[in-house]
Amino acid sequence: MFRVRQPCLWLIGWLVVAATAHADDVSAESNKNWPHWRGPLQTGVAPEADPPIEWSEKENVRWKTALPGKGHSTPIVWGDRVFVTTAVPFGDPLPPRHSTAPGTHDGVPVTHRHMFLVIAVNRSDGKIVWQRTVHQKLPHEGGHYTASLASNSAVTDGEHLFAFFGSHGLYCLGFNGELKWKKDDFGEMQTKHGHGESASPVLHGNTLIVNWDQDGPCYLLALDKRTGREIWKVSRPEETSWSSPIVVEHQGQPQVIVNGTNRLRGYDLATGGVIWECGGLSSNIVASPVAADGMVFAGSSYEKQSLLAVRLDGADGDITGSVRVAWSRSRTTPYVPSLLVYGDALYFHAHYQGVLTRVNAQTGANQPGSFRLTGVSNVYASPVAAAGRVYISDLEGRTIVVKHGDNPQPLALNKLNDIFAASPALAGRDLFLRGEKFLYCITAEAEK
Repeated sequence: MFRVRQPCLWLIGWLVVAATAHADDVSAESNKNWPHWRGPLQTGVAPEADPPIEWSEKENVRWKTALPGKGHSTPIVWGDRVFVTTAVPFGDPLPPRHSTAPGTHDGVPVTHRHMFLVIAVNRSDGKIVWQRTVHQKLPHEGGHYTASLASNSAVTDGEHLFAFFGSHGLYCLGFNGELKWKKDDFGEMQTKHGHGESASPVLHGNTLIVNWDQDGPCYLLALDKRTGREIWKVSRPEETSWSSPIVVEHQGQPQVIVNGTNRLRGYDLATGGVIWECGGLSSNIVASPVAADGMVFAGSSYEKQSLLAVRLDGADGDITGSVRVAWSRSRTTPYVPSLLVYGDALYFHAHYQGVLTRVNAQTGANQPGSFRLTGVSNVYASPVAAAGRVYISDLEGRTIVVKHGDNPQPLALNKLNDIFAASPALAGRDLFLRGEKFLYCITAEAEK
């Protein structure tokens, strides 16, 4: 028995080392790319990127590619590919179908059937390499006039692309566009006020997480990324939110962090069990949480303003009002744009206005606090950062670049002939901006 068991133990040890080395390689490669709508760290930061500071329609645009349909999903970048999703109307016009959700307002009626597309673009020249129609349907609602039917961003592990269209399905594609598996039995999400869908999935190891918060039964779903098989599904006592989950490793335990109207919660990635929960946010949750250095940050701004900073050490059960809430804030908190944590600083917008606040992430102390972004307004895209700079785009086609530091200073205000609701993506020397009409690759002249 002794001679039989020793090789098995050696083999197990070798497999563990190999798996760890592979995970480290994937993480290192991920840092060079933009695999998730909030970047490789799920914080809005690209640790190895160094994009340009200035550009215009005539300067530092490597290419711009016209995109069919409409989508507010963030570009996903890996290697020589840039991936986007979009929804394209087709066929004859139909009688307008308006949302029947209680309190609906500012909605767009459905007038056409739609094709739901995944598009792969060559990073070097902007040419479309392939596009695949993964679904066709007459949507049950059109959403808010500022929304789109393809607002959920994709995610990649560098081998597969996971494209999520909410009510219209989840699709796993290879990098050549081949369909690996699909899950299109979610049903029709009933969003508050009929304002549409946008929560993006998150990937950790072999587990893909989907948040399904609606005005109906809500749940968090874990799937095996290789097959689409359900690992676990837990109900959530929530209502509609547009917030995407993140995964945080704390003391060796991966937690799924999800923002919600009733509670900000941390779930065990392996089982779906709730580890901790904290109340205090508003309804209509849109901004996604961020985490760094043992802290989680989540904010909202609808009928009240609220931002919570939760310390994960010792967080267990209901921590509302406890010392695990390291600090909180009730002014200039975010509504649509998500938060950005960069180094020791936390950045967040006031509602979706051109006012940015910078505080110390650990203490909440102003560093320097709130300041106006001159020339920028109506910010629906989330801020991103790299190389000591913060990039913020607005609906008027402008992107302001701000120096990161205790005394933030504007470095440039750039304008393109488009509308930017999708969040930017950063990789290498490139900045990718997805507008209503075009996908732009912005890079330094020296890199052309």
